[in-house]
Amino acid sequence: MPRITMLADKSQLPAEQHAEFDHITEVLHGVRGPFQILLHSPGLAEKVMEAGAQVRLGSKLTMVERTLVILAVAREKDARYEWAAHVKNGRNAGMREEAIDAIKHRKDVNGLTPDERDIITFVRQYLRSNKVEDALFNDLVKRRGERFVVEIAATLGQYQYIATMNGIFGVEPAADADQLPV
Repeated sequence: MPRITMLADKSQLPAEQHAEFDHITEVLHGVRGPFQILLHSPGLAEKVMEAGAQVRLGSKLTMVERTLVILAVAREKDARYEWAAHVKNGRNAGMREEAIDAIKHRKDVNGLTPDERDIITFVRQYLRSNKVEDALFNDLVKRRGERFVVEIAATLGQYQYIATMNGIFGVEPAADADQLPV
C-alpha cells in the first residue's frame, strides 16, 4: 500500500501544476505509478518523464533490448511494480521466455544469445558491484558501439531511479499482474 497520497487526478493538484499533469498524460497516456508520487514535488514528475521519454523514444535500443535492461534492473532491485509494468511489453515485442526466466529466477545467462547475456550481465555487474568489468564493457563497445553502451547505462539509471521511488513509497503491482518473486 502506498505510503503517501497517490496524485492520480488533476483535481488533487493546484492549478499551476495542471500543465505538468497534462504533459505527463499526453506523453505517457496517463499518470501512473511513480509519477503519482513525483507530482508531490512540482516540476519533478515532468522532468523525470522527459528523461524517461528520451530513454524510450530517443534511444536506438530495440524494445527487447530496452526491456531486458528494465527487467534486469527490476529483478536486481526487487522492483515488483516495474517488473509487472514491463514484462508484458517484452513478451509483446518478442522477448524470449528463456531470457525472462533467467532474469526472473536469477539463473545463469550463458545459454542465452550474446546480446541477452551481455545486457543482463551488464546490469547485474553494475548493480551488484557499482562497476562493469572491462572485458564486458569493451566487448559491447566493439560489437555494438559506444552509443549502445551509453543507452544501456542511461536505461539502467532511469529505471533504478524509478525502482527507488516505487520501493520507498510502497507502489505495488496489481494483484493479477505477472508477479516477481521477492
